[in-house]
Amino acid sequence: MKKYEIFISGVQKELKTERRAVKDFILKDVLLLEYFNVFLFEDAPARSKSAEKSYLEEVRKCDVYIGLLGQKYGEDRKGKISPTEAEFCQAKVKHKEILIYIKGQGSVDSDREIGVRKIIKEIKDSGAGHSYRRFESITELTNLVYESLITFLKEKGDVGRAGFDQRICEGATLSDIEDAKVKWFLRVARTKRNFPLGLDSPVKDVFTHLKLLRDGNLTNAAVLLFGKNPGKFFDQAKIKCVQLPNTEVVKPFSSYHTYEEENLFEQVDKAVAFVLDAIKFPVIQQVHTVQVARPREIPEFAIYEAIVNAVAHRDYNKTSSVQVMVFLDRVEVWNSGTLPDNLKVEDLKKPHSSHPSNPTLANVLYYSNYIQQVGSGTTEMVRQCKAHGLPEPEFISVRNLEFKTILARDIFTEAFFERFGFNDRQKRAVKLIKEKGNISLSDLQAVFPAVNRRTLYRDLQALVDKGILKAQGERKGRRYRL
Repeated sequence: MKKYEIFISGVQKELKTERRAVKDFILKDVLLLEYFNVFLFEDAPARSKSAEKSYLEEVRKCDVYIGLLGQKYGEDRKGKISPTEAEFCQAKVKHKEILIYIKGQGSVDSDREIGVRKIIKEIKDSGAGHSYRRFESITELTNLVYESLITFLKEKGDVGRAGFDQRICEGATLSDIEDAKVKWFLRVARTKRNFPLGLDSPVKDVFTHLKLLRDGNLTNAAVLLFGKNPGKFFDQAKIKCVQLPNTEVVKPFSSYHTYEEENLFEQVDKAVAFVLDAIKFPVIQQVHTVQVARPREIPEFAIYEAIVNAVAHRDYNKTSSVQVMVFLDRVEVWNSGTLPDNLKVEDLKKPHSSHPSNPTLANVLYYSNYIQQVGSGTTEMVRQCKAHGLPEPEFISVRNLEFKTILARDIFTEAFFERFGFNDRQKRAVKLIKEKGNISLSDLQAVFPAVNRRTLYRDLQALVDKGILKAQGERKGRRYRL
């Protein structure tokens, strides 16, 4: 596949860091690297011809011209325009894709050198047909470059027009669609999201409105969402649920189930039910009343959101399934894929825009009230877990290939242990109690046979003093629980 050529322009001395950052960003991004080569003059080998002829030749050869503008116009060349302006003019003459990025806001434009002000004025002329973006930081610049290059690739038809969820599902026909599920969707979507089509709308009309048809054929999203048996077409479209009797992955499992014949709606519902059935539902006596409150260990919304996100945002090009693991102390939800480059893990805990990996799937899940399309789901997970007295959910990108959400079932996490300086024996005591319900000093001695019994007693007593453990019974037969 022939790659597109990018030429990066800008005053070298002033914008050295920005020029280098743009090139490095493009060449380190897996997707962009597949489609682009980048020319940066300072990286070019020495040539016999003049520098001016060399860089103008590279502009003529490029497909995309990236121009960076700062305060400085460039070197004085005895009446000639600067190299930056010369490169810009060459890109215009040769009708290149021109992407301009101006460092700083409009309020400082009057302080720029006159040559720069001239270029900006020309760029801002609506009749010239140029577009530009402003940036303050390297991160903001690379994010803007990423968005522009993805738009360029979409306009060329190279990416985005046929993501996995938008591709035609080969061999699928309307006979593979469950009509009852479409009717269910219409009832929910009209009630929850004011969906415009009526309850008796033909399936074709509904799918056309939801962009689930392509050239009259069913897309992968249509079959995943409304198919009678999506597993017939997609072996990877499944959720594996495992309940473990420990805080680590050990066999035998307490419970194990794979949901693969169901559509995505049903897979999510059954996976959530699996987790809710596995986690504790404690009975707590309310003060001054005979009524009993029964809060879940983990807010149901957080469980639901973690699983829906895994299904909506996973990479369906990979053969791995979504995996839900219920440990004694936490719930982990894994999916293939990772966050888009313009969204960082830390952004998930604050208001952020939505960047669905599978936009067609996400759109239907939104109409059916399974997800919020404005990126508010993860922030609500954080809010509810904190209100529940739990640590915030952990969001982890694993090797940029997988994404993991961890929901703690109690406050006694590794981070908690580290924060309060527990030693390894105390950590093991707490984990042992999670497994057994309660322990004695002898139980802990069996785990640490080489440690003095008095030392182990002091470890346990320290946890009692801190309110972590509660001791029951006389010292000889005393047992400890959380």
